[in-house]
Amino acid sequence: MDAPIPLRRRVGIVARWPIGIALTCWRYMWRTTPLHRGERRAPATEAAVPPLPAGAAADGVQRPQDGVGPLFHRRYRARIRDADATPRELFARLLENPDVAAPSEFATFVKTGREPGPMRAGDEYVVRMPGPWDGPVRAVEVGPTSFRLVTLRGHLEAGQILFSAAEDDGMLAVEIESWATSGDRLSRLLYQRLRMSKEIQLHMWTSFLERAAALAGGRLTGGIEIRTVRYEGGAGLSPGARRALDAARRTPENFDPAEAAAAPARLGWRRDERWQGLPSEAPGEPVPGGPFEVARGLVRDYAFSPPQMVRATFDPAEPLEGRPMLLELRYAGLRLRAGVRVARVIDEVADGPEGQERVWGWAYRTLRGHPEAGERAFEVRKRLATGEVRFRTHAVSRVASRNPLWRLVFRALGRRRQAAWARRVCERMAALTQAAMDQAIASSRRTSR
Repeated sequence: MDAPIPLRRRVGIVARWPIGIALTCWRYMWRTTPLHRGERRAPATEAAVPPLPAGAAADGVQRPQDGVGPLFHRRYRARIRDADATPRELFARLLENPDVAAPSEFATFVKTGREPGPMRAGDEYVVRMPGPWDGPVRAVEVGPTSFRLVTLRGHLEAGQILFSAAEDDGMLAVEIESWATSGDRLSRLLYQRLRMSKEIQLHMWTSFLERAAALAGGRLTGGIEIRTVRYEGGAGLSPGARRALDAARRTPENFDPAEAAAAPARLGWRRDERWQGLPSEAPGEPVPGGPFEVARGLVRDYAFSPPQMVRATFDPAEPLEGRPMLLELRYAGLRLRAGVRVARVIDEVADGPEGQERVWGWAYRTLRGHPEAGERAFEVRKRLATGEVRFRTHAVSRVASRNPLWRLVFRALGRRRQAAWARRVCERMAALTQAAMDQAIASSRRTSR
């Protein structure tokens, strides 16, 4: 999408870039506005991206599912004291020209393709930034105190962003809220690995809020609150990942349960099992929002695996039973992708050594091409009589590859690495469950005040 702006203006924008970068870095380092940052992780199944409004043009739109990597839900919020403008008056200025609040030394909004005038649904803009960072967007919803933009093809991100204002206890509150994945692999590298895009983005939107406060004739109070939720477990699958998952769906298993049960020792089958205690809850059926339900969500979304050892790619929108998954096995800089498929889902009341237990979990089986053959299960178990909650993972497996080198490597390192991964899984399950319960308690206390 080319912006129909004069050559002279384009040259002026480009000429400002080197100076703009230096000035932005200087202001970033010496800014005095307090920033209150917080980030947490959540399963992808909890993500709720607002749908496009009815009738909004969808051509060229980069939706979160078109991007790469996890989905990020970000909220920047500022409260403005002693403002001369109401929310409607402030947004009348922003809708007339959103560039009035942009950090113009580094980024500028340029309207494209339509006649000048206040923003309307369907208007398109390019946020011009240094180098290849231009971000084409389209307004899909415009109101008296808000407007929503979606990213278009070629943007660094895939998603949408909402600007809004409201009265808040005698003050003016302005928010910027976005739902987005990285637009491509380079964008993901810059955002998540090098963190360059993340800090540039943070500076841009916090500067936007500072300028909005000046436009409203007031001053920020309490700094700027920045909250981020990272949804993990398959959001933003790339086309390549989707093709690989489709291939895994058709790939046969390399595991025969009957063979493993009939001659385990002679054919090299090995069994392993590990238990981990989790926070307890009241006796009886699982408590809504309690440790059992929290742990079940972690197991459902494969959130328990330490990402530096094993990462999983899957589509959380698919039913759990029969779901194909790609596991990326990591060790000493090596990366090996292996396919598995969920063979069964466990949801039952079973007899345990100390009475009945509520059990929920699932098990996957390895596919042809996996270096191992076998089945691994993950379960959350609650003793109904006592309220004790535990996590269990157990497996039967053996080396599947006929490559002598791989078999030698697995005998030397595989079993030890496998045991270390199971131990870390249990530790992570306990830590994540406890963190979720602590957060729920803290939130309840804030609400009751």
